[in-house]
Amino acid sequence: MTGTTLTELAGWDVPQLRGCVGTLGVVADRLLPWRARLDALGRELGAAECWSGPAGTVAAAALVELSTVASGVSGALAASAADLDGLVAAAAEAAERAATAQAVAGSAGLRLDGQGTAVGVPAAPLPVMAADQVADVTAARTAAAAAGAIAADALAAGGRAAAHAVAAAGPLAGLGVPGAGPVDLAGLVARLPEPVLSLPSGREPGAVADWWVGLAAGQQLQAIDRWPGAVGALDGLPAWARDRANRLELAAALRHLPPGSAGHDIARAVQSALEEVTDAGEVTQLLQFDPAEGLVAISRGDLDTAEAVGVLVPGINTTAASDLRGMLGDAADVAAAAVAAAPGLAVATVAWLGYRTPITREAVELRAARTGGPALDRVLDGLAGARTAPGAPPRPRVTVVGHSYGTVVTGQAARAPGRLAADAVVLLGSPGTSVGGADRLEAAEVHGAWSVADPISTSGFHGSSPHSPGFGDVPLPTELTQGHTDYYDRDRPTLAAVGEVVAGTRAPR
Repeated sequence: MTGTTLTELAGWDVPQLRGCVGTLGVVADRLLPWRARLDALGRELGAAECWSGPAGTVAAAALVELSTVASGVSGALAASAADLDGLVAAAAEAAERAATAQAVAGSAGLRLDGQGTAVGVPAAPLPVMAADQVADVTAARTAAAAAGAIAADALAAGGRAAAHAVAAAGPLAGLGVPGAGPVDLAGLVARLPEPVLSLPSGREPGAVADWWVGLAAGQQLQAIDRWPGAVGALDGLPAWARDRANRLELAAALRHLPPGSAGHDIARAVQSALEEVTDAGEVTQLLQFDPAEGLVAISRGDLDTAEAVGVLVPGINTTAASDLRGMLGDAADVAAAAVAAAPGLAVATVAWLGYRTPITREAVELRAARTGGPALDRVLDGLAGARTAPGAPPRPRVTVVGHSYGTVVTGQAARAPGRLAADAVVLLGSPGTSVGGADRLEAAEVHGAWSVADPISTSGFHGSSPHSPGFGDVPLPTELTQGHTDYYDRDRPTLAAVGEVVAGTRAPR
């Protein structure tokens, strides 16, 4: 575009340029979800879920390579997008002003050269000229000056268009675009720059999700293999990635922790729980694994595709080594109740032991909840953030189901900065939430269950609860004989109601 004349500017086909840039934008928008589908298929091949053997391995590697190319091309298009938009705007201004300048000059019987200078401008009027001659000369000179000014603007806009074109071509040039003809897949792979792989600088779930989306498929797998402990602990990543990383950590713990140690006992309990769910024919994901702290979270169902998610938060004296199997049983029953309430609904439930539960004598203290609450808040933010990536399914309905001291943890999660990323909260046998009424829990729906046979639910150890008048929750059904550990019982009415809440089908009663 450098040295473009005014006549050329006026003849620019701006609609065609706008259409081409728009098409590139459509390509960029479609690349990310297409890449997400490629990545999912590549993971299935890599895990031998749909095709095993040497040919399947080669196909999985090819899909990773193709995804890497898609990521590189998508990044180049994104880097060029602002300059391409600037190119269209500047080109439209240049063409419009060039045409206007020519029209203004033509109205006075003049023409403009390539640089916008009027040709044939009469000399200044002489005193001997008649009035009408003076008027004609003055009008022509005025038109020449106006046309020249407009032409100067057109040429300046043309210069800006040229600068935008050069800047937009920069990110694409590394991929051979523009270049001498098409570039094949192998050529594109060779042209992609080798990025420096590093962990995200912070742990805010939204930023973590953005970091992950910015990695190519091969880089994601490399990050998991290089830093399994760090990746497995990052809220904001898709569940498949955390599961893969945490299973590497689990295998290492089983190999290296001394048999009989607390960490080894937790690892064995986790391995047994995962195998039991898998043997039942269900998808299971190891969302968190920290044997040193005794922190574990396991899902029944696929968190990356579920339409409804229930997060079960337990109370005191609950440990991974002793109680994980029972928690996963409760998670299975809640999921079954949700599916019964909404047949065909894709449900995932999480047995969340992401905080160190207090022992009995610590039950009236807030120390454990003040640690567990922010951790639960991050987990919920991470579930939401992982589903905002291009190509990911829509965000699921999320329900926090807190039992006993777990309702105190839920209250502290609501106190954490930002709004609680949950659609509904269920409080079972709550000794109080430590934050006040239902309106302080930041969820659109708050449901509660208590029983006269459950002294914890009427204790008020941590302030007001569903038992308190005016708490503001929607009551769930219980029976007079229902004790503190009976809320998940299959033969009690509360479980079915909790399932309806998770599914989003329970009407206020």
